[in-house]
Order: sequence, then C-alpha cells, then structure tokens
Amino acid sequence: MKKVLHKKLNELQSTAISGNDISSSCLYVSSLTILYAGQYAWISLLVVGIVLFMFRKIYGEVVGAIPLNGGAYNVLLNTSTKRLASMAATLTVLSYMATAVISASEGMHYLHGIFEGLNVTVATIIVLIVFTLLTILGIGESAIVAVVIFITHLASLTLLVLASVWFIFNSGLDTFHINWAMPVSSGSIMSALFLGFSAAMLGISGFESSANFVEEQEQGVFPKTLRNMWAIVSFFNPVIALLLICIIPLAEVGEHKESLLAYLGHMTGGSWLAGLIAVDAALVLCGAVLTSFVGVSGLLNRMTLDRILPNYFLKQNKRGSNYRIIISFLVLCLSVLFATNGHIESLAGVYTFSFLAVMILFGLGNLLLKFKRKRLPRPERARGIVVVIAVSFIAAAFLGNMELNIDSFYIFIKYLIPALVFVSIMLNRTILIQFLIDALQYFYQPLRKMVVLSNRYLSKMHLKINSQEFVFFTKGDDIAVLNKVMQYVQGNETTKKLKVVNVNTDGVSNTLLIADIKVLDRAYPEIDIEFIEMQGVFGPEIITELSEKWGIPKNFMFIGSPGDKFSYRVSELGGVRLIM
Repeated sequence: MKKVLHKKLNELQSTAISGNDISSSCLYVSSLTILYAGQYAWISLLVVGIVLFMFRKIYGEVVGAIPLNGGAYNVLLNTSTKRLASMAATLTVLSYMATAVISASEGMHYLHGIFEGLNVTVATIIVLIVFTLLTILGIGESAIVAVVIFITHLASLTLLVLASVWFIFNSGLDTFHINWAMPVSSGSIMSALFLGFSAAMLGISGFESSANFVEEQEQGVFPKTLRNMWAIVSFFNPVIALLLICIIPLAEVGEHKESLLAYLGHMTGGSWLAGLIAVDAALVLCGAVLTSFVGVSGLLNRMTLDRILPNYFLKQNKRGSNYRIIISFLVLCLSVLFATNGHIESLAGVYTFSFLAVMILFGLGNLLLKFKRKRLPRPERARGIVVVIAVSFIAAAFLGNMELNIDSFYIFIKYLIPALVFVSIMLNRTILIQFLIDALQYFYQPLRKMVVLSNRYLSKMHLKINSQEFVFFTKGDDIAVLNKVMQYVQGNETTKKLKVVNVNTDGVSNTLLIADIKVLDRAYPEIDIEFIEMQGVFGPEIITELSEKWGIPKNFMFIGSPGDKFSYRVSELGGVRLIM
C-alpha cells in the first residue's frame, strides 16, 4: 500500500507531543509521593530523575541503531521473537489506553472544580472524540495544538514555582521545620523512600512515547526529546514537592490530593492562580490524551505492517493518518470508560504496571541489541552495567507498586490476559484456520454444499497468507548462518517461499553458497528456497527495485546486522528487518 508522506516534526513539536504526558505528572505525582514518603518525597523524586537519566542513553542507543516506530516492540522484534515483541506491544497499547482515559477524566475533574455543573463522564467522552478527530487530521495539525498546550503548561508551572518561592521568602520556613520533624508513617526513612520512589515512577510515564513515532521526527530530533523530557521532570517534580513541604502541612496534603497544585496556587497567589493551575491542568492532561493517540497510531501501524494485526488497519486518509487505527483506539477507550462506570481508579493499576513492564522490556531489548547486534552502528551506547542498574530500579518499582496496591495488579492482569489472547490468535491464525477446515470437514459432512463453500473460502485465505514471499539478502554467509535464518523464518513467519539474494560486486563465485542452499532446501521441505544472484551494489536502490518488481513489502525483507563500514543507516533501507 502506498504510504502518504507528510512533514517531519521538529524538536519543539516532538517534545511537546511526548512531553505533555510526562510534564503533566507533577499534577498528581507530588501529592502521591508525599502521601507515602512524607517530607522525603522530593528525595524519591530526585532518584526517579537519576533513573530517567540512565534510560536516556538506553533509549538513545536502541532507537539510534533501529530508528523505526514501535519502541519496545521494535527493538524486541529485531533482537528476539515476534511473540515477545508482541507482548511488549500489547503492554504499550494497554498503557496508552489507560493514559488516554485517565488523563481525559482527570482533566475534566479539574474543570469540574471551576464549573460545578460540568458532567465529567460526558465531558470525558467529548475530549476523547475531539482528539480522535484532531489526530485523524494529521500529526502536523496535532503538533500545533500540542505545542500551545506544552508552552502554556511550562509557563504556568514556572509561575507557580516563582509564586511559591516568593511566599516562602515572605513567610519563612516554619512549616518546613514542622513537617521535617514529623515521624514517617511507614516506620523508617528507607521504607518511606522506597514506597515514595515506587509511587513516583508513575511520574515518568510518557518517556517511552517519543520512540513510538520516531519515523515522524526530523533527523537527530529523538535524543533531544529525551533530554528535554528528562530536564523538565527532573526539575519540576522534586522542586514542586519540596515547595509543597515548605508551604503546606503534611496533614492537609491528603485532603487536597486530587487538586493539590491548585490548592498550592490558592495559598501562594490567590484564587486567580488556583484557577490558572486548574485550567492548565485540564489542558495538559488533554495533551496527554493526544500523546496516547499519536503514539498508539505509530505502534499499531508498525504491528499491522508486520502482520500481527489485520491489513484492514493500514488504510490511510489524504493526510497520511491511519484513521481506522485511531477510531478503533477510540472505541477501546470508550468501552473502558463505560465498563468502569466513570470510576477510573481501577485503571490506574493498568496504567502503572503496563508502563513499568514496557520500561523493563525496553531495557531487556537494549541488552539483546548489545549481545545479538554488536556490529550494528549506533550514535551512542549505554554501558551494560548502567542498563542492568536502571532495569533493576524499574523492577523494584514494579514490586513496590504491588505492595502499595495489590488489587490494582490483579486488575492489570485481567486486562492483560484478553489482550494477549487476541494477539496470540493473530500470530497463530494459520493453525486455527487449518483447524477450522478440518473441523468443518469432520462435523459438517451432511451439509456438503456449505462445507465445500466454507472450505473453499478458508483454503483461499490459508493459501493467501502462506503465499506471501520473504527475502533474505546474504553476503555469502556459510551454512550455519543460513540455517539460523531458516530457523527464524520457520519460527516467526508464515510463508512457503523464501528468496535468498546475493548482490555480487566483484564477481566472486557462489558455488559453495549454492551448494549450501540446496542442502537447506532439502532440510526445510515446507519452505521453497530460491537463490538469486545479482550484479550491483547493495543499498536502498536495490531494495526498492526488488520490492516493486516482486511486490514484496520492504518489512518482509531481512538482512544480517551491518558492520561499521556499511554505507547506509538502517532507517534508510525502508524498514528492512534485522534477524541476525
């Protein structure tokens, strides 16, 4: 299917789309962390900033090496199996779904504090529909709205910080000294810091979003979005928590936990500042809804190209938007909203655990990239020990959140299992189709005509799926390497035909290679291996020429990991997959 081209996003636009989600965290994570860590909440939030700093290089290495949409799904697809990659994608979609619904609902709760007659459920539905339409209009138009919301939010937070500092300058630190002397509720400082850290990890949700639409960003923008998001959350979250402890007695935090920053604005600047923070909260939380729609669009489009989802979702409008994906995501969000009767607290568990699981899988993908794709060029590298430490912190936060709210973990599992079942069905659909063919023949023999028609339709569907050809470009690899290629294709793809192509530049004889392929052709009788030798220089031109000539999408073409001397970036090859 022809892909509609659209203008790439610059640094501000990309940062705004993903940054609205992560920068909105201070609206709720400060109160949440204070409830568990008390006067030490700002320390827990600083530790979160350190962990996020480590993940900057982890994400930078992975996406720099394989700059394709999909985030954790993309790196695991290129370093492990399709099933593990699909689990990461499922967790990411669940995280986006929960983010969209919770953000829309919480934003409307903030507005309800100003307009008491507002129906929160109806307003939430309207917000979801509006941002669905905005995303369908195109990512460029979405980015303009995201930038306005982002700049307004940063300006509002800066104003709140300055007003709070001025308030402390005039009123002194008496409240801080009283709060600091209070005993911690969890019994020990270390326990308070750990529980606070676990709760505070929710404040970096959205950091993974930029990786899910990296193909829509200009060259070199992605690492800058990571830097910008890290700087914002590492400054505002600890600073605002510290200011809260200096101004508001800890006993009052729980009373105003749902709109704590608006209460801080009221104390430091009056009703006008409280109103401004409430409006800003509604806007930036709506911006987080936009982040979910943009991120899930890039992810599900990539999954559809890889045949995990039906090709039905690939249809684009004139602006290049995958509107069927966006509308389907809206339906999922609305179903969740109605299933919970407007009480979104149960989705918080899905939100937290999905996000943390995705971060863990991304770290695992980075380690697999180091181990399996050593020669793949990348602009920066994260040290192995740093990756292990960062993933360990995330795993600790996962366990900490289980301790904080085990019921939310059970709700997360209830959402996760049906989603994984659906993806499993898609990955094994040829087996299920064959089972249906056999079942129809066995059970419905008396209804011969219906069986024949049904069997014919299912057989055609089965044949169509299996008829998809795949291509592997070889540099003249030995039989051991080619055997791994066959094992990958047999274990991860549904096909009966593999073209092995050697682009020969110096006239070297391929006699041994041809002999090896004949051996593999006999060893894998279910897959027809065709060897093709070409003269020329391997690169994007050859890939595009063969893709158009044979009618094989580029994401169904495979290569081994290129070395440092390879003339092209992986992203320039049009989506060709690394399998070795």
